Order: sequence, then C-alpha cells, then structure tokens
Amino acid sequence: MSRLRILDGGMSRELLRLGAELKQPEWSALALVNSPEIVQKVHEEFIAAGSDVVTTNSYALVPFHIGEERFQKEGAALTALSGQLARKAADAVKDRKVLVAGSLPPIFGSYEPQNFDPLRVQDYLKVLVEQRSPFVDLWLGETLSLIAEGEAVRTAVSANGKPFWISFTLADDEVQVKGGEPKLRSGERVDDAANWAASSGAQALLFNCSKPEVMRAAVEIASRAFQTRCAPVE
Repeated sequence: MSRLRILDGGMSRELLRLGAELKQPEWSALALVNSPEIVQKVHEEFIAAGSDVVTTNSYALVPFHIGEERFQKEGAALTALSGQLARKAADAVKDRKVLVAGSLPPIFGSYEPQNFDPLRVQDYLKVLVEQRSPFVDLWLGETLSLIAEGEAVRTAVSANGKPFWISFTLADDEVQVKGGEPKLRSGERVDDAANWAASSGAQALLFNCSKPEVMRAAVEIASRAFQTRCAPVE
C-alpha cells in the first residue's frame, strides 16, 4: 500500500480563528492584503498538526472575488505572495518533506459550471501558474464543477513540468444523498470525470466541498479508474 499523504484543511476557518478579517466578496484574499503573517501562521499550524501538503491561499485570487480591475493591478503580486508564504512555512520543516500545492480554483465562481468561459479561462490561469511556479511542488485544481474546468487546469500547467492533482465537487442533492449515480455539480457522471482524470496525466483525483454521504461512491469509482495509473508525487 502506498504511504498515506495528509493534506491541510480549510484555510478560511483558520484565518478567522487567528484573527484575520474576512468579508465578501474578497474573503480569504483579504488576508493576503491585510495580514499575510496570519496566512503563514495557518500554514505553520497545519504542518505542526501533521500535514504533508499545504495549499497556497489563492483560492479567492480570481476576478469573481477581487474584481477584474484589482486582479489586473494586484493579482500577480498577491498570487506570488501566496506561494512565498506557503514555501517559507514548508521549507522551515527540517525533519520531513512538506509539499506546497498551488491552488487553481474555478475562475468564474465556485459551483457555477454554467459560467465557465473557455475563451477567457487561460488568461487568468496563466497568471496563477506563472507567478507561483517557483514556489510550488504541484498544482491542485480544486472545487471544480465540470470536466472542462479540469481540462483548463491541465492545459494551463502542461508546459510547467510539475505534477497536478484534480479535485471535483460533487452534486449532493437529495437524489445523490440517497444513493443516486455520483455526478459532478455540472451533471456529468463521476465515472466520466474519473476516466478523464486518469487519462489526463493527473497524479491524483480528489473530491471536496460536498456532503459526506456522496463521497464514498465517488471515491470507489475514482479508485477503479486510477488503480493502475496514479503514481505518488515525490
């Protein structure tokens, strides 16, 4: 059996606990502007609790949250800062290797598959990838609602040379909770998403931000798709 790898937890919850001010629409991006030291402290505390992977605090660094104008003016610098803070926390650990995952969120809004724009998505992903490339060990496309968002992540990192993981969010309405066929929030079948991921070069497929009742069936499907393809990140 491959070694268990422990990821970090919810960044926003810990930012709030440590005193960072978060408010909509910027949410966790505000901490990078107003209290980056708290962002680093969250990374450090996750590592102290046993995390093998810390994720950059860049989920909200998209126009959906900070606005188009601010993204154009400050997005690159804030994105780089998110990478620097995570890298500093990871490199301070001397007794084991802690990886930094560069968060690549849904560009046009969480749980909003209908807003996905394939003509514009790379304009934003390019900034997120280029600015953090010196600091991350792998890329994490997270809370993705449709396969096309995963494909956009794959395209964005294809020339970067670092591994990528994909994390989809699942439909979790009453039908799915009661045992309906596992689907993404777009309505696409998890089976199709898992097979896409396994053939895309992704080294891992994850699921997040969904009710626990729908997770097991999705994980079992993903496991079957990846059992002969997914290699561990070193």
